[in-house]
Amino acid sequence: MDLCDLLAPDGVIASLKASSKKDALEQLAAAAAEKTGLDRLEIFNTLLQRERLGSTGLGAGIAIPHVKLAGLTKIVCLFARLTDPIEFDSHDDQPVDLVFLLLAPEHASGDHLKALASISRLVREPSVIDSLRKAPDAETLRQALTRTLPSHAA
Repeated sequence: MDLCDLLAPDGVIASLKASSKKDALEQLAAAAAEKTGLDRLEIFNTLLQRERLGSTGLGAGIAIPHVKLAGLTKIVCLFARLTDPIEFDSHDDQPVDLVFLLLAPEHASGDHLKALASISRLVREPSVIDSLRKAPDAETLRQALTRTLPSHAA
């Protein structure tokens, strides 16, 4: 599952100004509502419920908030680079500046896991993370997000 298939058209936010995790999730929920036609408040509340189960902050400045939503017909991913890093309750206690929002249909468990794995593979590449932090605009960010990575399969 390639990120280019998941990334919503105009789903890259080059400089999101958020003051907190809640603020970032609220802004991302609003952007996701525009892309999906789903209710902004429903997306936001579902994201907050997911975060209460445990932070989606992976560490190294990266977070992947992800939820399943009724009414969604396909997996949608948005990416935001924050203008200033924010506290995200990550296991390494480092603030987050790169956020992948992943929304999946309610019954898409297998595809949801494949999408998470695809993002996880991408963020393990130091060159990709470096490109995401240095990219001057949304188009360059999209190119960094959707470039083909070398396979590490044995």
